[in-house]
Parts: sequence; structure tokens; C-alpha cells
Amino acid sequence: MSTHAVTPPSRLALYLDLIRWNRPAGWLLLLWPTLSALWMAADGFPGWHLLAVFVLGTILMRSAGCCVNDVADQDFDRHVKRTAQRPVTRGAIGTREALLVGAALALAAFFLVLTTNGPTITLSFAALAIAIAYPWAKRVVSMPQAVLGVAFSFGIPMAFSAVLGGSAWGPGAVADAVPPIAWALLLSNLFWVLAYDTEYAMVDRDDDIRIGIKTSALTLGRFDVIGVTAFYLLHLASWTWIGLHLGLGAWFLAGIAAALVQVAWHWTLIRHRTREGCFKAFRLNHWLGFAVFAGTVVDLFFK
Repeated sequence: MSTHAVTPPSRLALYLDLIRWNRPAGWLLLLWPTLSALWMAADGFPGWHLLAVFVLGTILMRSAGCCVNDVADQDFDRHVKRTAQRPVTRGAIGTREALLVGAALALAAFFLVLTTNGPTITLSFAALAIAIAYPWAKRVVSMPQAVLGVAFSFGIPMAFSAVLGGSAWGPGAVADAVPPIAWALLLSNLFWVLAYDTEYAMVDRDDDIRIGIKTSALTLGRFDVIGVTAFYLLHLASWTWIGLHLGLGAWFLAGIAAALVQVAWHWTLIRHRTREGCFKAFRLNHWLGFAVFAGTVVDLFFK
């Protein structure tokens, strides 16, 4: 009887696993609201340069965030079935190596930001700080998904500053480049992040109780399904108000309506709190963001 040695995965394969390359839902959740804001700020197509900067920058920063998150959570992840086989957790990639990969990805994203303007570059430092802080927030904040919401929404003010900002630097330049409506969009998007990341937290509820991690699903308790639904509705109601304030019309509202249909579907998926249903709702959430983005693009095209 012959035995065959198992070929260990290549370094590239491990790195792709580290950044969740085969699970694009994560960066799509960041991408759609950022691109919606980019189109709103430009009142239409923003140009190929800014489109490339924000698409590639979103992918790179989400990938860098995965590296930092896995290093921060490795002691927790080994106790959770869904995350126990992540490369850092199982020891296939060392802590230092994972951080170096994350730093290289963040640096590549920063080079992209350098092709924009002063206000956007300034905001990128704040975005990086929040992204690094999130993995540790779950140790001390009862609803760390709110911190993630800020991190996942920071592309919105950066999109406005990239379109509207000039060559000046400093806080005053940022204030001039980012109108209040952009910060309102960030706050609105935060509610969407709270909705889908609470669904994600509902998947690991039992494991999180056992290992002592704080999540919105545990904080909300038996009101988790109601809370998720309320977060969705707050997001879509405020996003609709902002869009109408910016002059968007029927096609934009059609996108919102398509998103509302998905909210109703997600309620059916999570109402029994099964791991499978909650994870499916989270995994397919990017289609909700795409519906809103598509409505925005079409509306501005025919405006």
C-alpha cells in the first residue's frame, strides 16, 4: 500500500488565503457605497483615474485589514470552527510575516492615494488608524460593529474629497473638500454595516460567548433580528433622504426598492437564527449595496 505525501500550499496560495481572495464579498461590501459616493460627488461618471484608485484601493485595504485582523484574533480564532483554519491561526504564516504582507498592501494603497490630492491623503491616515483599531475594539466595546462601520464607510468622505478637493493641505482643506452630506452618508452607511455584521456575529454567537468576545449580536440578545431589521431600515431611509436631497430621482428609488426587497428576504433568512441562514444573509449582502449603486449610476446617467 503506497502513501503519497501531501504537497504543502505555496506561499502565494497562503497569502491569497490570508487576504480572503476567494471570498470577494468582503471588499464588495466596502466598494459599492464608496462608488455610490464617488458618483454622487462627481454628479456622474468620476473618470477612469478615480475609479481605478478607489476600486484597487478598496481591494488592497480590505486585504491589509484581513492581515491585521487575523494577527489580532489568532488566539480567539482557533476556538471558532469557522476560523480555526485561517493561515495565521493554524501557524502556516507567522505573525511578523502576516503583518509585513498587510503593510505592503497598505503601502500600495497609499501610493494610489498619492495620485489624488492633499485632503484625500490626509483622510487616508485617519482611515488607516481606524482600520488598525477595529480588531482590538471587540475586547472593550460592547458593539464593536460600530467601529467597523466607521472603518468600512471611510471611503465615502475620501471619495468626496478626491472629487471636490484642491491642492491645499490641512484640516481646513479637508473641511472644504468634504461637505456635510458626505459625513451624513458615512453615518447612514454605518447602519448598513451594523446590520450585516450583526448577521455575521449571529453565526458565531455560541463560540463568542465561550471565548469572551463582545459583539452586537450578544449585546442585542433576543432583539438581534429586530435590531438587524431596524439597522437596515435606518440605512435605507437615511440614504434615500440624502439621495433625494442631492437631486436623484426615479431610478435611484428603484435601486432602493430592490434593496428593500432584499431586506425582507434577509429577515426570512435570519429569523430562526440558524448559522446557515445568518451566514447566507451576510455573504449575499453585497447585492443590496450593488442595487443602491446601480440605481445611483443609472439615475445620474439619465439626469
